[in-house]
Amino acid sequence: MSNPIIRDCDNYLVMEPCKNEQFLTEEETIQWIEQWLKKMTRLPEDLQTEVSTRSAAERLLDTSCDLEIKPGFKVEWFAIRLTPENS
Repeated sequence: MSNPIIRDCDNYLVMEPCKNEQFLTEEETIQWIEQWLKKMTRLPEDLQTEVSTRSAAERLLDTSCDLEIKPGFKVEWFAIRLTPENS
């Protein structure tokens, strides 16, 4: 189970192989995960009961930090806290 403090974070660092990491909002991260789920021919077994790709993406965001798209190819996301710089 994920740490409840993570639910206070509104930003995520997302990573995929051979690309630069990105900083996304929670909504953008859900959409990013959703896009990866839609590319899969079959959802992971624990997500097959979800009513939509969106709900599967939300569940993954709450319970995991990676998704194996195919053997050897995994995307990852991590909750982060961005704080403004002091001037």
